[in-house]
Amino acid sequence: MMRGLGKFLAVGLGVLLAGCATTDPSGQNDPFEKTNRAVFDFNQKVDKFVLQPTASAYVAVVPDPAREGVHNFILNLDLPVTFVNDILQGEMDRASDTFGRFTINSTLGLGGLFDPASDFGIPAHTEDFGQTLATWGAGEGPYIMLPFLGPDPPRDIAGQVVDIFFDPTTYITLREHFWWSAGRRVVSIIDVRSRNLDTLQNIERGSVDYYASVRSLYRQMRNNEIRNGRPDVKNLPDL
Repeated sequence: MMRGLGKFLAVGLGVLLAGCATTDPSGQNDPFEKTNRAVFDFNQKVDKFVLQPTASAYVAVVPDPAREGVHNFILNLDLPVTFVNDILQGEMDRASDTFGRFTINSTLGLGGLFDPASDFGIPAHTEDFGQTLATWGAGEGPYIMLPFLGPDPPRDIAGQVVDIFFDPTTYITLREHFWWSAGRRVVSIIDVRSRNLDTLQNIERGSVDYYASVRSLYRQMRNNEIRNGRPDVKNLPDL
């Protein structure tokens, strides 16, 4: 999943704002930049030699309808975590949408393989406890790049730990949960990467400093998620 137990490779996160590949010279808060860049380079090699070929093979071998079913199933599994965080943020209308989507897609959608909720006009969104902490006023903390996981500031790391307990699948027995969690993570990563095979290359080609672009993209993405797509009032002009 794109949130929850951890973030995927930085490149996987950056694609969500592919049209905004700009650097963020102000407020970088990146005191570990030298180490972060080294980790970023490592993650790029993992992507080049493992993720990219695997995702390409997945697209070549698995038919479109099956891949879409996998994607829908993964998103449906995330909805209980989103629902709890909707409530914690006081977003009751969005919580109602989340509950409706989960109920409809888990039943009419055959366990989430299909997405009839969208056909019924119920919009999709995601929430996590990192976003909840932000709405409660917690700061992001320093920018950190983790091996394999990508950008993970302290606020998001703390949020991921809490989200473990919001996820019903956590309460499968420990041994079963390890394999379930690992399999779910692998499939989620392949799903994300397979849906963005060309976009990442375009971001890299259009970036003077790819690391700085991904850092900016990640923060833009997270800020947009925290505000639920609403404009940042601090950046609105005075009237």
